[in-house]
Amino acid sequence: MTVKIDIFTKNLELTDRLHDYVFTKVEKLEKFLDEVDECRVDLSHTKTARSAEDRYVAQLTLRGKGFILRSEERSDSIFAAVDASLDKMRRQIRRFKGKRDRGRGDGQVIADVIEMDFPEPEEPEEEPMIVRRKRFTLAPMDELEAVEQMKLLGHENFFVFYNANTSEFNVLYRRRDGTYGIIIPEIG
Repeated sequence: MTVKIDIFTKNLELTDRLHDYVFTKVEKLEKFLDEVDECRVDLSHTKTARSAEDRYVAQLTLRGKGFILRSEERSDSIFAAVDASLDKMRRQIRRFKGKRDRGRGDGQVIADVIEMDFPEPEEPEEEPMIVRRKRFTLAPMDELEAVEQMKLLGHENFFVFYNANTSEFNVLYRRRDGTYGIIIPEIG
């Protein structure tokens, strides 16, 4: 792969055997998708997992222009978790390429198709504590691409994106009935 592969571990020693195994397996993804700019592999071991089959976790993230693909799998061995995560990533790549090759649908804006329904904010009982801050690069996309990215990333609740059609930041969310809504923030 022409892209650099970053391997990170948590509660796990990165042996030469494991490093070589992961590197050679991830390198083979190039034949499925060659537009990858960044590849990150996170391997971890959780001693307190409820099941012994969930102790090793392999998470694979591929970033490219206009897409982020992520897969995560758990198993009783780190090698099995890596294999399962790679299989899941191959399926996501095929799905991503298939959607991109077929086009963007009928051109309707998702906000026109579905009814806007904003969830009511809940009152916090205690002082909220922010435990993590996350930065990421936004690629302009339309609403249908945002729905597809939300599915590909495995996000079930919401997805933040830059709407290429309106030049605004939007929040796509999944409603209880399975449809989608879009929040369009305005500074007031």
